[in-house]
Amino acid sequence: MDLPAPTSVDCLGSLHPQALKGFHLFNQGEYWLAHEALESAWLAETGQVRHLYRGILQASVAYLHIQRRNYRGALKVYHRSQRWLVPFPEVCRGVQVGRLRSELEAAIAEVRRLGPERLAEFDPSLLRPLVWTEED
Repeated sequence: MDLPAPTSVDCLGSLHPQALKGFHLFNQGEYWLAHEALESAWLAETGQVRHLYRGILQASVAYLHIQRRNYRGALKVYHRSQRWLVPFPEVCRGVQVGRLRSELEAAIAEVRRLGPERLAEFDPSLLRPLVWTEED
């Protein structure tokens, strides 16, 4: 199923409170808890931005799989995240989506380079924080 591309209107407005909670948890390395909060935001949201939350949720799970040295899981969830993240512009609702995509791609490139046998050598500094602008 192809998703309609988000419009500039979809990227206006404020972030769901559960999404903000998820973003903070993501940046604390609490990837599973971030997933849970982002899932709440995704399910509560009715507009296209819900797919952005879903993409960030998947990125969080990909990072969790990397931490747990689950090579196949990391690649699988990374590919799933792209379905939701790619349609969004570089910045949406203050979230640096383009930056997330490129940093996630760099992490996955390293996962692929290491392979399942050497994933324990993964540099955790490649699990970069999410960047967004919060409204006051």
